[in-house]
Amino acid sequence: MKKRALMISLLVLAALLTVPTTASATALTWRLLPSGTDAQFRGLSAVNRHVAWVSGTKGTVLRTVDGGRTWARVGPPDTEDLDFRDIEAFDARTAVALSIGPGESSRIYRTTDGGRTWTETFRNTEPAAFYNCVAFWDARNGLAVGDPVDGEFRVLTTSDGGRTWARVTGLPPALPGEYQFSASGQCVTVAGHKDAWLATGGSTVARVLHSSDRGRTWTASETPLASSESAGVFAVAFRNPRTGIAIGGDYANPTSGADALALTRDGGKTWREPETAPAGYRSGVAYHPFLPTVLIAVGPTGSDVSVDGGRHWRQFHDGSFDSVDCTRDGACWASGAKGAVGALTLG
Repeated sequence: MKKRALMISLLVLAALLTVPTTASATALTWRLLPSGTDAQFRGLSAVNRHVAWVSGTKGTVLRTVDGGRTWARVGPPDTEDLDFRDIEAFDARTAVALSIGPGESSRIYRTTDGGRTWTETFRNTEPAAFYNCVAFWDARNGLAVGDPVDGEFRVLTTSDGGRTWARVTGLPPALPGEYQFSASGQCVTVAGHKDAWLATGGSTVARVLHSSDRGRTWTASETPLASSESAGVFAVAFRNPRTGIAIGGDYANPTSGADALALTRDGGKTWREPETAPAGYRSGVAYHPFLPTVLIAVGPTGSDVSVDGGRHWRQFHDGSFDSVDCTRDGACWASGAKGAVGALTLG
C-alpha cells in the first residue's frame, strides 16, 4: 500500500508540474521538520523517505529514522569546534562525515553503529589544504576533494568505505585564484560506476573537472557560469554519466540568477545555458529519481523546479535552504541555516 500511495503521489506530482500555470509551481512546497537545533546544515544525505542524516556547524550531526518526526544528535564527541559541511550515509547505521577548514580542521569520520561511536579515518596535515566535499559511488568506493595547494586540487580516494584514504596527484593545474565552494556538500558528485565531477569557482572562469576512472585521472572543461571571488559552480549533479547540471551563481548577489546554471549531455565536455534560469544564486541541486526530467534547486533566496531537464525553471518556495537530496524511493529532503530541514510535499 505504501508503494502504491507513493507512485500515485508521483503521478499527481508529474501532472501538476506539467500544467503551464503558476498554480502548478505553488503546489510544491517544503514541509519543515523541527530539528531541535540552530546549527546550519550544509551537509545532507538522505537514504530513503524514513532515514536521513544532516551535518553542520558546532560539530552537529543529526539522524532521523522516522521521516523527520524526531532527530537524534549523533555527532562525533569533542568536535564542537568543527563544521561538518558534508556527510554521506549508506543506511541508518553507516555514514562518513567531512569537516572543513584549513589544516587539521579538515577531517573525515566514519560510523557503523548509527553514530554511537565514530572513528577518525583522515586528518589533514597540510596547513594550506582545505577539504570541501565527499561523495561515494557505492558503500566502498568514494572520494574527497579540496582546494588547490601549489596549483593542484586535492583529491583523496577510498576503496574500503572510508576506512583509509589515498591522495591522487596529476590533476589539471588550477587557475589563479581557483577554488571550490563548500556551500552544500555538492562540489563533487558521482554517477554510474566510475565517473566523478568536481566544481570550481573563484577565478576568471568557472570549470568542472571530470574523471571517468574513479578519480585517478581528470580533465577540465569551462562552463558559462559567472566566476569571481564569490561566484562559480557551487554544485553539480548527474542523472547518468552523460546528463548533468552545474549550478551556482554569485553568493554576494543572491537574488540574481544570471549565468548561474549550465547543462551538459556529453558528460561535462561541453555546457549550455538554460532557456530560463532559477530566481537567484543556488547552492544545491538534485534530480528526482522517478521523474528523470524533474530537478529541484535550492539556495538562500528560495527553491526552484524544472520539469524539462533544466531548460526552464520556476520558483516554488521562498525559504532558505543550502542543500537538497532525493532518494531512490522518491523522497526529496532539504537542509539549511538555523536548523532548517524540509521534506518536499504537495501544498
